[in-house]
Amino acid sequence: MSGPLSERRRSGTREKMEAAAAERGPAAAGGGVAPRGPRAAAVPERLQRREAERQREAERRRQEKAAQAVQEEQSGFFAAAFSRERAAIEALLGPGPGQAEAEAALEEAAARLQGLQKLLTDSVRFLAPYEVRQAQEALSRLQGALAAKRQQLQPKKRFAFRARRKEAESGPPPAPAGQLPPESAPPPAPAGQLPAEGEGSGPPQCGFSRAEAQTLELGPSELLQRDVLLADLRDCRVLLRGNPNTLRVRDCRGCTLLCGPVSTSVLVDGCSDCLLVLACQQLRTHRTRDTRIYLQVTSRAMVEDCSGVRFAPYTWSYPGIEGDYESSGLDRDRNNWNQVDDFDWLARDEPSPNWSVIPEQERISQWD
Repeated sequence: MSGPLSERRRSGTREKMEAAAAERGPAAAGGGVAPRGPRAAAVPERLQRREAERQREAERRRQEKAAQAVQEEQSGFFAAAFSRERAAIEALLGPGPGQAEAEAALEEAAARLQGLQKLLTDSVRFLAPYEVRQAQEALSRLQGALAAKRQQLQPKKRFAFRARRKEAESGPPPAPAGQLPPESAPPPAPAGQLPAEGEGSGPPQCGFSRAEAQTLELGPSELLQRDVLLADLRDCRVLLRGNPNTLRVRDCRGCTLLCGPVSTSVLVDGCSDCLLVLACQQLRTHRTRDTRIYLQVTSRAMVEDCSGVRFAPYTWSYPGIEGDYESSGLDRDRNNWNQVDDFDWLARDEPSPNWSVIPEQERISQWD
């Protein structure tokens, strides 16, 4: 009796053990050690995440390398094209065989210079800041040579002894208070000679200097494609309704300047506590403090040795501004007012402390 009963008991015990092993999983049934808890399962997940991060980093580096190769190729193309076109313009501005040929060469040089300016404007997005600066300085010197050549080719006045005697007796008419008289301009550079960096496109042809607490104005006929100098002004309000060729603003304090579209460059140097409203192709700002600039610029603006300079988009308007934009050649739909290169701040991953954007709630919209 004990034999069959014992056999049945042993068989039941084996069935229970097999069922319990099946519930614990295959590893336990085979005699192995079963994984226990989420910690063991997290090990392969960490490896998978690490591998995914490694692949993403490798892809990012590959894309950066490809972008750098493209940028270097574009930069090399720009340098070659710019150098070739600059040499052609310098040759056109050199000595010519005759008056008619020189005038034709001058017009061609002006057209090619405008094309060279457009090449720089279209290329600033992939150029390094120092490349933009070098190109802008070269453009400024070419503009000076063009202005000097144009002035040299202007017809000279005939000699008249009586007229000169009369002028000597009466003297030249006095210029309005603060306005630059024509003879204040320095003598033109020899044809083909390029001015130093920062000297704009030639001798100033109109402007104001050494005035204090005045409202100063120039209109379209006085400004059209002329070079303007504003110097040593204190607490003045200056209205330039028209299209200058270049504009230089130097050593001004506490002034408000509203200017129409400038065909080429604006240089602001040594100013403080000013409000400047400018539309131009290029802007260079040196040694300037605590100044607000409402700007339209088709290339990138540059600041150097500056602090407390704040930017906002250009918002001034006046009757006739559309015609001034047309004669200036500026593209109203292109404005890089907040794309500023600070040559005293080379860290690309941190914003420069020397310039900032004016908050929208603080911006001026009405200028009258």
